[in-house]
Amino acid sequence: MNAKLIINIAKSLLLARWRQTLVAAVGVTFSITMFITLLGFMNGLNDLLDNLILNRTPHVRLFNEIKANKNQPINLSERYKAYHNFISSIKPSGNSIEIRNNGLIMQTLRNDDRVLGISPKMTAQVFYNVGDIDITGVVNGVDVEAESKLFFFQDYVTEGSYLDLKNVPNSIILGKGAADKMLARIGDVIQITTPKGERFPLKVVGFFQSGIVEIDKVQSYASIKTAQKLLGQTNSYVTDIQVKLKDIKMAPALSNEYAHVFNTDAEDIQTANSQFETGSSIRSLISYAVGITLLIVAGFGIYNILNMMIYEKMDTIAILKATGFSGKDVNRIFITIALSIGFFGGITGLISGFLLSSVIDQIPFNTAALPTVTTYPINYNPKFYFIGISFSLITTYFAGLFPARKASKIDPVDIIRGK
Repeated sequence: MNAKLIINIAKSLLLARWRQTLVAAVGVTFSITMFITLLGFMNGLNDLLDNLILNRTPHVRLFNEIKANKNQPINLSERYKAYHNFISSIKPSGNSIEIRNNGLIMQTLRNDDRVLGISPKMTAQVFYNVGDIDITGVVNGVDVEAESKLFFFQDYVTEGSYLDLKNVPNSIILGKGAADKMLARIGDVIQITTPKGERFPLKVVGFFQSGIVEIDKVQSYASIKTAQKLLGQTNSYVTDIQVKLKDIKMAPALSNEYAHVFNTDAEDIQTANSQFETGSSIRSLISYAVGITLLIVAGFGIYNILNMMIYEKMDTIAILKATGFSGKDVNRIFITIALSIGFFGGITGLISGFLLSSVIDQIPFNTAALPTVTTYPINYNPKFYFIGISFSLITTYFAGLFPARKASKIDPVDIIRGK
């Protein structure tokens, strides 16, 4: 049968029951709106957490961990070589946490085409001196420019300038929690006690806020040269080499490779932050599950409306079949009705979802823990809109399929006889 004629008949049946059609379309529209808004918000939240935590984490970290030597004397003895030796309470070896030949290692990494950039780092355990009280702290010595370029350090400096770490000698950027404990302000000079018991004055040039309160109470940042002075080390002293890759998926493999080649310990970002990736995956899964559930509920509404339409239009279906319409033609008519509801309801839902997401995106978001985040995070990935309209059409198609089959099997003779 002519496709245009089938479409015109489907249109007439839709308009004849326009109230029910409108209710079904509104159900699809609401489902798609919530689907788009929920996915945009949850994935925006995932992006925010990734930016706060994962973007501050190197893809591969090279370091030397203090640990017991695996090659204990008893294992090296010829006499006990054939035995299983159970050893416990071994003291860590006296190996230094310094990365030896770090200059050569960093040059090799810079020449690696898989590496986007590197940033040397060292960590010093210190005490912040507040009158007669010593507060435990950590000073991270960093290459300021490399840290900003690769790990967005400047985005977490809420007051002051990160470049002052490089330009002002013996300066420090305090974690906001630590600064609040010491009532420190920019321009103040604070006293720090090093692990060797020496006092060292440092000028406060800014405040750092990661969004994790416990970290901000302890950590602070200085230039790597200042940190080397704190520990009384040479300019070549480095405890960590942070590597950022062009492809983050290569991190586990390259971590193992670098550990073997450079004879250091290595940790990849997937291992270091597995809990964050798991949380992001679960939030996305919940968003998809809720959105698809809403669409399925809307599909049941369409199914009921089409069923009612078939019962009310039995005589119309009988006349169509009596005038030459086949069962397949009747099937196409009702499938067209269902897809029309899904398409127009879905398109309206996409527009409404985008508008609602835009409104949420403009709502002020103020929290003391995350001063750099000013609005609610929304992700406008086109993939969500494509998935939304696809599920809208698929759900409404199956919602209309079973009533359409029922309509196609109606015998016009039985209807005319009143059976």
